[in-house]
Formats: sequence, C-alpha cells, structure tokens
Amino acid sequence: MSCWDILHQYGLRSIGIGERLLPRADFNICQQVVLIGSGMIWNLYFGTVSLIAGFVAATAVALGKASRHVWLRKPAEWFIFIFRGSPLFVQFFFAYFLFLTLKQAFPIFAPFSAAWLGALVVLFFNTTGYTGEIFYGALLSVPKGDIEAADAYGMSGWPRFRRVVWPTMLRLAWPAYTNEAIFMYHSSTLVFFSGFPAQKQQGDALYYASYFADKTFNPFIPYPILACYFILLTLTIVGFFGLVNRRLNSHLPQERRTKIRFKPQLIR
Repeated sequence: MSCWDILHQYGLRSIGIGERLLPRADFNICQQVVLIGSGMIWNLYFGTVSLIAGFVAATAVALGKASRHVWLRKPAEWFIFIFRGSPLFVQFFFAYFLFLTLKQAFPIFAPFSAAWLGALVVLFFNTTGYTGEIFYGALLSVPKGDIEAADAYGMSGWPRFRRVVWPTMLRLAWPAYTNEAIFMYHSSTLVFFSGFPAQKQQGDALYYASYFADKTFNPFIPYPILACYFILLTLTIVGFFGLVNRRLNSHLPQERRTKIRFKPQLIR
C-alpha cells in the first residue's frame, strides 16, 4: 500500500471519515505520520476555538478585576485564582465527572460529557483565567498620558476604551499572550488522557502516537513524529502572532517596536 493510499484511508480518520479499523500489524512510517497528523485536527480544534472564545471572555474578566465595584472585581479575582491555581489535568477530571452527574439528572447536558464540547469548555475557562491575568497586567500598564490625551480629545467611556485603552493593552500583552496560545495548543494533548473518552478511537495526535508506541513497543518513532508536528505548529503560531504584533506596533518608531522571536528553551 502506497503512502497516497494510506493518506486517502486515514487522513481524516480522527473525525470519522475513512477507514474504521486502525492498523493492527506491519506498521510503517507512513501510517504513523498520517494518523498522528489526522489527530492534529482535534488539537487544532480545541486550541483554536478555546483561544478565540477565551480572548473575548478574558477581556471582560480583566475589566472586571480592574473595576472599582467589588461585585465585579471579586468574582473576576476568584475566577482567575481558581483556574490559574489548579492543574489543568485536575480541571479535566472534575469537569468530566460533573458533566456525567448533570447528564444523569438533566439529559440536556449529555453533549458536555463528550470531549468535543466538555473538554472545550474546560480549555475555554482555563485560557480565560490565564489570559485575563495577562490582560489585567497590561491594562494597569497603559500609560496615563494616553488616557489623559483621550480625555483631552473629548473621548470617554466606550470610545476611549475601544480606540485608546484596548489597542494599547493588546500591544503590551501580545508577547505574553503568544506564549499562552502555544501553551493552549500543547495542553490540548491532555484531553483524551484526563477522563473524556475517545469515541470510536477518534482521538487526537497524542492518542494515536500512544497507540503506535503500545503496539510496536517502540516509542522512538511515534513520539518524535508528534513532536515534529507540534514544532511546526509552534512556528506557525509564532509567525502569525508576529504579524499581528507588527500590526499592533505599526504606529511606533522602528527602534521602539517589540518583536516576537522564536527562542528554543534548552533548560527549563
């Protein structure tokens, strides 16, 4: 069987399209590359949707934490504290059993016991907590002179926030938010190892890498393939966020523009 045939059979298997049965014998590199790549579809889904939704929610959480009203500030502070203070794996574990309990009492919660929705909710809350703290720190760092200049032009309320405060906050928070985006895509590998079951063996990239490692008793092929996929994904994220960062800093002189560079960390 050629690599093209394997790609045709298993390229979209992680979402239920193509061959139903996984390879059982005579494993080759093409099968591992294609199936692990197929599983990346789930990692991209979890990471992208949670980041987009969490970006909007994190802005509201950051504004709530910076509010002078205690009934807005305290819930935002506790939300950030809980989801930054507890391990993501534990959040998956408790959320799965919470959704199972709710499913038994209220059948409307049945979709939340599946990974595509339940795990996505957990990732959404987690990235909202971390990003909310990043945005809050950037919000406090907005220069007072920018706000005073906006007041001098007669801006206040929503127009001032939309045209002055929010763009400046994003510019200051963007390098740290880039790291959060990378972390969120990497964290999506925990979904099918935390409690949420993989239905019909339709898992993510790590699920298939573990399958091949168990079947071949050789982890030194599937896991490096998995690592290469995530390295390419990380480079793509750094490149995309670098373009956004350049757009956010386009009004600044060249010497004052902050650049996002990929710097591999050899020692943690």
